[in-house]
Amino acid sequence: MTRTNTLLIKTPEGVVFSQTLAGPIARFMAWLIDLALMLALLIGVSFAMVFLSIITPDFAAALRTILFFVITIGYAMTLEWIWRGQTIGKRAMGLRVVDAYGLKLQFSQVAIRNLLRIVDLLPGLYVVGGLATLFTRKAQRLGDLAANTVVIRIPKISQPNLAQFGADKYNSLRAYPHLCARLRQRVSPAEASAVLQAIVRRDEFDATARVLLFAELADHFKSKVEFPAEAVAEIADEQYVRNVADVLYRTETKRAAGILPASETRQDAKGTLVT
Repeated sequence: MTRTNTLLIKTPEGVVFSQTLAGPIARFMAWLIDLALMLALLIGVSFAMVFLSIITPDFAAALRTILFFVITIGYAMTLEWIWRGQTIGKRAMGLRVVDAYGLKLQFSQVAIRNLLRIVDLLPGLYVVGGLATLFTRKAQRLGDLAANTVVIRIPKISQPNLAQFGADKYNSLRAYPHLCARLRQRVSPAEASAVLQAIVRRDEFDATARVLLFAELADHFKSKVEFPAEAVAEIADEQYVRNVADVLYRTETKRAAGILPASETRQDAKGTLVT
């Protein structure tokens, strides 16, 4: 089995997005951070149960057992679902859990990979899971294999060239600032990065693939937020996607200046996808 450090996701239009897979050391460090936080929570629970056991020892013992499983299993499961594949440890290490085929991460996948963590931990300190990441092609532990997930790195990205959005062009979507704000709330970093990459690489596609790609992207973002008909009438799909990218990446101030702070970038000049 050939190992790879990069996850390649190919769309039906032939567009390939790449993501760097996280190695076992970075994942182990993220787990240590999460472990320290879980231990702190468990210590807090233990102290609380000491006082509760004075009143009702049996109930305190039962509650202690329940809270132990809730914290040890529910901690990562809850955070990975709420934070789209991240825990505090993963955020600190710049990692994220994603679907192996680039699809939206489902709660069932988050649940499966965390429930199987018990197996990956055997016989201790992630020995089984660590070995699995070394010998599987996409650096997956057993939980990842069962859930069809991978863990990727979120690299530090340089400032993208925003001139490609057409800084001097009228953007009809901006006439509805409340809908623009709603669009920013509903679009994930991965989706925003896909838009920017499509614009950066548009000249690499043949005419048919380019039309199909931007039509699919336009339909996707129209389903996120419905703008009034007058805002999207007679706008080609590619221009609509450009308008969406302009809304996502630039406030009015940045739009006028043509700049974007490095802290808000999601993609480098080479078009590497970031999630």
